[in-house]
Amino acid sequence: MKTFTYEKADTPEAAIRDIDTDQASFIAGGTNLLDLMKLQVETPGKLVDISRLDLASIEDSGDGGLLIGAMVRNSDLAADPRIIEKYEVLSRALLAGASGQLRNKASTGGNLLQRTRCYYFYNLASRCNKRSPGSGCDAIGGTNRILAVLGTSEHCIATHPSDMAVAMRALNATVVTLRADGDRRRIPIHNFYRLPGDTPHIETVLERGELITHIALPKPMSGRQSYRKVRDRASYAFALVSVAGIVGMEDGRIANVSLAFGGLGPMPWRDPAVEAALIGQVPNMEAFAAAADALVADAKGHGSNDFKIPLARRTLIAVLRDLTGA
Repeated sequence: MKTFTYEKADTPEAAIRDIDTDQASFIAGGTNLLDLMKLQVETPGKLVDISRLDLASIEDSGDGGLLIGAMVRNSDLAADPRIIEKYEVLSRALLAGASGQLRNKASTGGNLLQRTRCYYFYNLASRCNKRSPGSGCDAIGGTNRILAVLGTSEHCIATHPSDMAVAMRALNATVVTLRADGDRRRIPIHNFYRLPGDTPHIETVLERGELITHIALPKPMSGRQSYRKVRDRASYAFALVSVAGIVGMEDGRIANVSLAFGGLGPMPWRDPAVEAALIGQVPNMEAFAAAADALVADAKGHGSNDFKIPLARRTLIAVLRDLTGA
């Protein structure tokens, strides 16, 4: 690990002021960043510790939703009675991610900013456009079993690793930030992440020094909620395919539906065509198959991850059967 300086911030405003060089980085739980520093994938010259900022509470937002501080630990968020009762899909997704020890340390804001687990991103001997822009991508044509089949480009096929962010996408969360100029932004999560295109190293719309302070959840949608994660082993493994689903029924038909997917794309994936195929339908295998076909219509495998396409179809259909009882 290369040497770096360390400062501890007492307020969000002070934290932003301390990000005074291009080599500075925020650190909260550090569950991902410290691993990257040990491998020298990331080499910040300065760390600004934000772990003790007064952003560790979950508050009612006044409009039926919740305002979650960026420093709320993943384990605390998963166990909050309001999350369990009204946002079950989020609690389930959090408990499906990482180990108990990691959840006790990882922050809500940091979870949104996890870096990909692509093997080539972590291996300094490999070409990786996300780690070293313009160097190439050894994952294409290489070992890519865990990598993306949707939203990729010729420059990057990495996946986004977060389970929590998939549930946040299904719940239509909003990321609240404090910018370096002191302004606050409210960024809908569907606008927060970027597709790789020809700049895969730029993963979100956050500006230099911009700090996530909260995540806002809207009033919960009606209907049953579920999170299903398919992985290589029962614990401490990232998703091959995951589905966060909310389905509401009226008069025997699907009245509202929200579906987000992990393990398939470079961001928590959501496709309006999938939900449109289900709205107004009587739950049955024909409707579910149409939605699954819409999900994978543009999917592209890269050899060893080809299996993800039929796996995504089957997983979505299984989730829809669970949520509708069909």
